[in-house]
Amino acid sequence: MATYLAQRILQSVGVLWAVTVITFGLLYLLPADPARLVAGRSAPQEVVQRVRHELGLDRPLPLRYLGYLGGLARGDLGRSYTQKTRVSELLASRLVPTLELTLAGILFELLIGIPAGIIAALRRGSWLDQLVMLLSFTGVAAPQFVLGLLLLYLLAYKLALFPLGGYGGLDYLVLPALALGLAGGGWYARIMRSSMLEVLSQDYVRTARAKGLAGQVVVYKHALRNALLPIVAMIGSDLGTFMGGVVVVESVFGWPGIGQLTWQAIQTVDIPTILGAVTFTAFFIVLANLLADLVYPLLDPRVQYR
Repeated sequence: MATYLAQRILQSVGVLWAVTVITFGLLYLLPADPARLVAGRSAPQEVVQRVRHELGLDRPLPLRYLGYLGGLARGDLGRSYTQKTRVSELLASRLVPTLELTLAGILFELLIGIPAGIIAALRRGSWLDQLVMLLSFTGVAAPQFVLGLLLLYLLAYKLALFPLGGYGGLDYLVLPALALGLAGGGWYARIMRSSMLEVLSQDYVRTARAKGLAGQVVVYKHALRNALLPIVAMIGSDLGTFMGGVVVVESVFGWPGIGQLTWQAIQTVDIPTILGAVTFTAFFIVLANLLADLVYPLLDPRVQYR
């Protein structure tokens, strides 16, 4: 396991380095001029040149990238062009709301997707199976902003069960998390159904049934554990992705997370903030997938650390 872990860490470092190279290069190839945006559209050229020098934008691109890597090694993500604050402080200020939405969104995905997938698998070919698959496809296909607006209209505006948006207690969290859960739960239901059908066709499940074990015991004690393996990988992927911020959902519900911060930075071409948010997101995606790979063999001893 130690060898496997060392190899995966080296691979993760390589992935993060590649992300920084690609993101850094693409951002500085944009036709927009950050110095002009910071100085103001009506600022004279002399002021723009001074701002460009202060921001280090007049240095060669390779030197800027090396400077960025040096700061990254020290935990310094740079300073926001527009907010005049360290990017690490901006990300830290949005971390708790993002973590809350991430965990709640994944919880809703599991609560919606796993039971639906199990029911569809156990009732394969029935009207209930077809209904679950239809609803799951609808959840997957529907844009998140549509789901968010529908939830706001029905549950917040018409029924007044939840606030119309913003950040606060548990009542503010339910609707954005549910919007994530409805979309992701469709994927979980489809994957869970396929995995459950595959496991139920295995020899050890047929043997357990032939021994006279109750159907619930066969399903929940023998089949469910192995059927959950693909779900673990999906949780790892969602954990990393959501921690980078869910731009659409956060924008619809006014949730002050990293996704909203990233969108604001894109609108103002705030390159340090965009770079910091992308690097932060990539780090959590790599970390979450690494943890999922480590948990996999604990659930299924047949999977080896290689």
